[in-house]
Amino acid sequence: MNPAVHGAIIAAHRRAKEEETNLAKYSKEDLDGWEFKIVRSNSNRFNDPEDLRMLCIEEARNGWELLEKFDGARVRFKRRTDRRTPGNSGSIDPYRTHVGISEGAIAAIVISVIGLIIGVVLIITQIAR
Repeated sequence: MNPAVHGAIIAAHRRAKEEETNLAKYSKEDLDGWEFKIVRSNSNRFNDPEDLRMLCIEEARNGWELLEKFDGARVRFKRRTDRRTPGNSGSIDPYRTHVGISEGAIAAIVISVIGLIIGVVLIITQIAR
């Protein structure tokens, strides 16, 4: 990967983490008896109200409540620590932090498309000779 692109990706991740930390200004009383998590999506699926609604329904099965939506890719949930259940009470991992297509799958798709384009260009070049 191009070092400049890699650096830009790392910087973007760092800015997102800093934003999440800066927005989470909780007092000790706010934190007492609560746990928090951020669920992420690589495809900005939380911009779709129906996808966000379905996510909230799924998370509610494990006691999580929507706290805030940062943007189309990040949503923060909270739940009372006494709502924890042994095992998985819902159909999803109660501590999941990612939904949708993974970064690895996106990378595989991009690499495949680039390979396909290179292949087509080589074939066209050979035919033109």
